Amino acid sequence: MELEALNDRFDLLVTKRSVEVLNFAEIWCGDSFPVVKNILLLDSEGKRVAVKYYSDEWPTNSAKLAFEKSLFAKTMKSNARTEAEITMFDSNIVIYKFVQDLHFYVTGGEDENELILAAVLQGFFDSVSLLLRSNVDKREALENLDLIFLCLDEIVERGYATNTFCQPLFYVYFDLGTG
Repeated sequence: MELEALNDRFDLLVTKRSVEVLNFAEIWCGDSFPVVKNILLLDSEGKRVAVKYYSDEWPTNSAKLAFEKSLFAKTMKSNARTEAEITMFDSNIVIYKFVQDLHFYVTGGEDENELILAAVLQGFFDSVSLLLRSNVDKREALENLDLIFLCLDEIVERGYATNTFCQPLFYVYFDLGTG
């Protein structure tokens, strides 16, 4: 009977890819599956370029803006230009990296695995870098904002890191062959 119940639950995985990934996480990993609370892409003044929140920890837009402003103030003097840095902020782990006039952030809970959060950040950065053809700056990011949001959707779904690189998007967008 247990095997039949497990098979029934596993059959849920044959629908859309996003549902597959999320059900896999819930079935096999339970609460131990790493959760991303937000991904932020801010400019050199701390203003939003692209942000996605996956947690209700910041229920209002003003709470989200206050979090972004405080986080930017704490990290802006950091030297996170060559390698990603990590900090604890408001009981959250934040991994961040700065490139030219863009600041990349990934936030997870205080018990999350820093290496996975760092992989999400690096995947997001690498994807944006490829999208912008290595010209990673605010102007290029704003001109390609739709692709950046597609990339975010490909990397994180409802807070679960589903992919650390949105490579399939590039095959479609840049008409690259897979073979």
